[in-house]
Amino acid sequence: MGGPDTQNDVAPFLFNLFSDREIIQLGPPLLQKPIAWFISRRRAPKSRSIYAKIGGGSPLLAITLQQASALQTSIRKKGDFIVTVAMRYWQPFADDAINFLLSQEVDSITALTLYPHFSKATTGSSVLHLKKSLHQLAPHIPLKVISSYPTQPSYIKALADNIKAGLQLFPNNTIQIIYSAHSLPVSFIKRGDPYVTHINETINAVEKITAQNGRLCFQSRSGPVEWLSPSTPKMLEVLADERCENILAVPISFVSDHIETLYEIDMLYKKRAEALNMCLMSTPSLNTNPLFICGLKELVLQAQDK
Repeated sequence: MGGPDTQNDVAPFLFNLFSDREIIQLGPPLLQKPIAWFISRRRAPKSRSIYAKIGGGSPLLAITLQQASALQTSIRKKGDFIVTVAMRYWQPFADDAINFLLSQEVDSITALTLYPHFSKATTGSSVLHLKKSLHQLAPHIPLKVISSYPTQPSYIKALADNIKAGLQLFPNNTIQIIYSAHSLPVSFIKRGDPYVTHINETINAVEKITAQNGRLCFQSRSGPVEWLSPSTPKMLEVLADERCENILAVPISFVSDHIETLYEIDMLYKKRAEALNMCLMSTPSLNTNPLFICGLKELVLQAQDK
């Protein structure tokens, strides 16, 4: 999705986000942007205060550029590939990426999502935006899309390795694993969105390696619609009622550190767990984990053969 680089970027980033009807429909189409403007200005002060707790802005662009560089290095020996970055709601946008690739005289484009689990609200919106940009700027360039990879072997092993290492952080073996995913309105799932199915496929694949069972919950919900449940805060309450002592939180739908991991999990939920007499620790985001980058390389190479 991208993220605001500075405090001044927060309100325009939120406006771009709430302007997307693929995520949320704010009244009739003509009112989408005016309502988005109102909501973004109203929410900006609270969002700025949260971003201030993690350094003032989102680290997402810096991390994604590092991932792109790592993938470029990894795939260099396999062919003439150029790796660049496009984000949905903040710079660099799809137009920026396409113009750069055109300047490099590419003859095809492969779009690789950094959402392992497909949703219309995430990869769906991003790919639609990319296709529109490509149609306007370079309709002659063929496009391949890697839209999900919930059970990609290297990705799964990276997650499993992180969990195994995380379990060693606790002084005893009485540990509950929770998989915390970004929430989604239930209406998306009712309309056939495969997001939850993909997440469960990932969890099942990971648990075949770790031999440790976990529970799925959902974070980052907002607005009056019905969201996927249980929420991560509710899961903490349930575990407290069950006299759980130690929790290992796994950010299952995220591959990069940003506000959901650095603030919500590592600050907000950790503090809530402490208030409930539990210890919560988390596995690191994959970021530039070599196994994860290897998985991305494998996905790109496989796409070229199709």
